[in-house]
Amino acid sequence: MTDMIGPLDGVMVVALEQAVAAPFTSSRLADAGARVIKIERPDGGDSCRHYNDYVHGESAYFVWLNRGKESIALDIKNETDRKLLETMIARADVFIQNLAPGATEKLGLGSDALRALHPKLVTCDISGYGFDGPMKNAKAYDLLVQCESGLASITGTADAPGRVGVSVCDIATGMTAHAAILEALIRRSKTGQGSGVSVSMFDTMADWMSVPLMQYEYADIAPPRVGLSHTIICPYGAFTCGDGALIVIAVQNQVEWQSFCEHVLGDGDLAQDPRFITNSDRLENRHTLEAMIGDVFKSRNREDMENILGEANIASGNVSEISDLAKHPQLDRIEFDSPSGPVSCPAPPIRRSGEEINHGPAPSLGAQTNALRKEFG
Repeated sequence: MTDMIGPLDGVMVVALEQAVAAPFTSSRLADAGARVIKIERPDGGDSCRHYNDYVHGESAYFVWLNRGKESIALDIKNETDRKLLETMIARADVFIQNLAPGATEKLGLGSDALRALHPKLVTCDISGYGFDGPMKNAKAYDLLVQCESGLASITGTADAPGRVGVSVCDIATGMTAHAAILEALIRRSKTGQGSGVSVSMFDTMADWMSVPLMQYEYADIAPPRVGLSHTIICPYGAFTCGDGALIVIAVQNQVEWQSFCEHVLGDGDLAQDPRFITNSDRLENRHTLEAMIGDVFKSRNREDMENILGEANIASGNVSEISDLAKHPQLDRIEFDSPSGPVSCPAPPIRRSGEEINHGPAPSLGAQTNALRKEFG
């Protein structure tokens, strides 16, 4: 909900959703002013509700991803409830679902069939591995896709692969589905016809893995795991100051490299050292160069190094803990209600000029069931 007319004001979304990817998509549509009706199972609702109980007894994932939505508890295998859902879809602009492959088709709710009945409807199917190919029926969860897509192989340290610390595959898929739905709505505004879009977690991460894949296929180089360093830019990584603080630096071009040598390393001639002239040279000799940089950082505390880097116009950042993020001066927050109390979390990254967002509450299971049955029954 918004205090002003949002870009999706008047758009109705029916979301037969669970977990993270699809709820992320519909949450961003809700942020833009769409009316989002969330369909949940009567016996426990969205599985995401039960991931943890960290926020006043509520799941942190659920309250983050479901603010501003209406919840109706339906048993869609029950004929009466399914017909109610069909009535809601008939009046909807967008239908989103991320059930197991083939599940909606068995219920007569497949996207092709729905668009045949309702030509203006935009449908969005979110899956793990898509709807064709040998893995189309495989179960897909975030960590599995991080591993299957090769993302884990380039994440972590030299000793072992690692998981990206948030549900990056789910979130990336939700972001992609959000963009696809907006494109379909724009097309409908021009043609008057709805369309179907589908997004899979594996395809999304394969797209994100394009650079390391091309590096492997065209240069026969598999990117190594380098922890808090960069695989193709040097120097770009974390160094430890004399007081133990970690600072990440990034040198992106030759002008910055010259300044880094002069003002940080204290040796302007080093920029023309044959071992370090180009980025490729620096990558080839990164261990030597990083040892030199490390010695300089160890001789200074964080405040001194930050001042030196600032004067040299070198990009840098702190390696923050979660406790640092909680009080970060750049962090913008929103507040909204949950069934058990008020919630504060980072504001969504889209800022709209002249618009103040009043985020609706994260609903309790079936909070709007009676009202929605009356409206659509």
